Amino acid sequence: MTMNDPKVRFIRVSEIEVLNPRSRNPVTFQGIVTNIANIGLKKPITVSRKVEPTEGKLYDLVCGQGRLEAYQALGQETIPAIISVVAKQDCFLMSLVENIARRHQAPIELMREISSLKARGYNVKEISQKIDMAKSYVTGICHLLEHGEERLLAAVDKGRLPVSVAMQIANSDEDGIQRALCEAYEDQSLRGRKLHMIRRIIEQRKVKGKRFNPGVRFRHARAPTAELLVKAYRQEADRQRLLVKKARLTENRLFFAISALKRLFQDENFINLLRAEGLDSLPAYVAEKLKQI
Repeated sequence: MTMNDPKVRFIRVSEIEVLNPRSRNPVTFQGIVTNIANIGLKKPITVSRKVEPTEGKLYDLVCGQGRLEAYQALGQETIPAIISVVAKQDCFLMSLVENIARRHQAPIELMREISSLKARGYNVKEISQKIDMAKSYVTGICHLLEHGEERLLAAVDKGRLPVSVAMQIANSDEDGIQRALCEAYEDQSLRGRKLHMIRRIIEQRKVKGKRFNPGVRFRHARAPTAELLVKAYRQEADRQRLLVKKARLTENRLFFAISALKRLFQDENFINLLRAEGLDSLPAYVAEKLKQI
């Protein structure tokens, strides 16, 4: 498709409405503006004529928001465009799907676009077909979005956490979360470094909340106050005390079991009974531990 193609027409920038606006990185956008100013527009935008014009807007934008805004920034009144016949609902969908397919998005932004489709009446099956994602994935994403689980969503998008495990974490209390992690470890969904990273995300979720707070971490980050440091210290101390308590309890139970076995094996009648039943041998590990006591 070239600018000389008969399907390409020049239309007024002011007559185009952006149905699915999105924010753009200022540096990336400036690059688009500079590129168009230097060598011109390589590819025309795509628009659809409105059935009923509103407030001077005759067209809905299908794709090319960056190019359109660059023309506006350059003070251009008209822009090359391909005019197609598309229903407004389909126009919105085409624009959204193009955003998903053509750009590297922040994880939460991608998830919100899935949510936007759901809010417009599309069911999970339709969304999964339109954006070429598994139905189970879309179901999980919608569930996590409804509960504001941005930290878990980011982990899912980066491949660090299965959607199913993320849903379990979102719906569970502290004990339930630990069970979910144990199950994920046992079925090898989470192992090694991934498991360590998810534990850290869960701790951040507990302390900082489910949602990210972009900008604050970089622009307004301040040194932690004494009160926050004391609180963090106490939480960590409580966690360590609980671990020590559990370890001691387990150690005592094991010691009791081994002591009981040793005492039983000193009883000749018990030994004769085991021999009669063919149970007079012990696993090497247990036998070794009995010798050490």
